[in-house]
Amino acid sequence: MKIGFIGCGNMGGAMMQGMLDSGKCEKAEMITSDKSEQALKAKEEALGIKTTTDNKEVARFADIIFLSVKPQFYESVIEDIKDEVTSEKVIVSIAPGKTLQWMSDRFGKELKIIRTMPNTPAMVKAGMMGMCPNKNVTEEDIKTVRFICDGFSATEVIPEHLMDVVTAVSGSSPAYVFMFIEAMADAAVAGGMPRAQAYKFAAQAVMGSAKMVLETGKHPGELKDMVCSPAGTTIQAVRVLEERGMRSAVFECMEKCLDISRSM
Repeated sequence: MKIGFIGCGNMGGAMMQGMLDSGKCEKAEMITSDKSEQALKAKEEALGIKTTTDNKEVARFADIIFLSVKPQFYESVIEDIKDEVTSEKVIVSIAPGKTLQWMSDRFGKELKIIRTMPNTPAMVKAGMMGMCPNKNVTEEDIKTVRFICDGFSATEVIPEHLMDVVTAVSGSSPAYVFMFIEAMADAAVAGGMPRAQAYKFAAQAVMGSAKMVLETGKHPGELKDMVCSPAGTTIQAVRVLEERGMRSAVFECMEKCLDISRSM
């Protein structure tokens, strides 16, 4: 199975690295294009894959083509490659706001298109990706794309009307979590802990807490209650978060993210 990436920025690079490291794809079966020859040289040296400045070459070579450019470049990229793409190939989008119908209209013909939303933890092979196929995509196609993406991310197939929600709950949310870690570390530094150590304690606590949610299957509220001993320190900290509106702030930030995604 030949894999192509149009665009080799941070997200595309993380996806390529994950596929190769996990053995989901061989170096000889992967190609990437980019306008920057410097970026291509770096990817060729780091990954040992074929590179080109010609998007059409990627479209001709690959069976599965990932469009890993920024949303504002989608229209020009599709215009560039649409005559090279056949109905047997699978197009995978990673852009927020670009619907399956929007992409189909730009290609101007019936194609296999999968809309996805990855997130930056893919860079450490701990991503989360929502996937939505159009009617031309077969079960075998979805199985194949999920298999190669398993090298860097967990995946879920969802209906398209939830794709903007995926953007808010996993696509953008690493930024919220990083802010939370930074704030906890700042407070730890204020308490006397060295900065590097503070980041490690805060980040490990967040990672471990997330793992408990995923592996125990318990409701987050139940896990929170397990930490809150009677008359203890944690319940007082939780009281302050409730008083300052932490839940509401998170809710409102996700609502704003969702609104912007829907308008793109």
